[in-house]
Amino acid sequence: MTTLPNTMHAVAATGSVPLHDERALTDVELPLPELRPRDVLVEVAAVSVNPVDLKTRGRRAADAPPVVLGFDAAGTVVAVGPEVTLFAPGDEVYHAGVINRQGTNAEYHAVDERLVGRKPANLSIADAAAMPLTTITAWESLFDRFRLTSESEGTLLAVAAAGGVGSILTQLATALTGVTVIGTASRPETQEWVRRMGAPHVVDHHGDLAAAVREITPEGVDRVFTPSTGGRLPVYADLLRPFGSIVAIDEDPDLDMRLLKAKSIAWLWESMFTRGVFETPDMIRQHELLDEASALFEAGRLRSTLTREISGIDAEGLREAHAIVASGGSIGKVVLTR
Repeated sequence: MTTLPNTMHAVAATGSVPLHDERALTDVELPLPELRPRDVLVEVAAVSVNPVDLKTRGRRAADAPPVVLGFDAAGTVVAVGPEVTLFAPGDEVYHAGVINRQGTNAEYHAVDERLVGRKPANLSIADAAAMPLTTITAWESLFDRFRLTSESEGTLLAVAAAGGVGSILTQLATALTGVTVIGTASRPETQEWVRRMGAPHVVDHHGDLAAAVREITPEGVDRVFTPSTGGRLPVYADLLRPFGSIVAIDEDPDLDMRLLKAKSIAWLWESMFTRGVFETPDMIRQHELLDEASALFEAGRLRSTLTREISGIDAEGLREAHAIVASGGSIGKVVLTR
């Protein structure tokens, strides 16, 4: 039986200083997290950085206490709560945590087993750590919000398709549905990446997006997935066919929903934290979909979107990773490994 330490290394974040300030992300020593009845304790071997890490840090008040961020991890289960049935010590797992509990930027992470999946056997620990949050977000967007099935057809405009979510959403839509994906990307290298993810069509979202999409599908599109809505809602309303739908994962304070009424366009939010934060009756679906995704990775139908690996889960490495994500020009996912 493994003897666990009483404390662990972690990286704490504060939102009161700029990212280049060393106080923005600081190495700290913390007690091991206490396990709830259905928690597993994961010894974290790799984490990745998502835009939500930057948003969470940036929104914190100047006098707020430091917090451990991180919403992606891969590692090994080392202890379990008394009601755990899905995992045992020694299991290799990958998971995304929840926004109202301590994050994954630490040596150990406590997480409800219903949010954890079996690590794909064919992926390295770094490749696996790149995938949980974006896979859950993409999966829920496609199959819970859009309600797509293997028989679904039509068109899906995937905005910023070279990003973390867009990269796996394109793969999932291509592998598991009959929908035609039109991805958006602005640079030659990001456009090539989107094609590698399986999109048969790629357009530049910095140009005349509506005109570019109508060159491919003159009648418009059936669905829009967007992580970047600001200023684009009129374009989406123009491009969408009557009774179309939009799934958004960002927040635009200037949304004017009246633009969607004439065509009876549905607006749908997606937050992968909803099930975990509210402990919904179907919370275990995140465990199930991560396991389903593992089987797809192992079958070669999905690929990891890892593009940058940084050695060391510490404040210096996380500052570098946050800066890469904040640049807005990154492709795929940035991962840190212990």
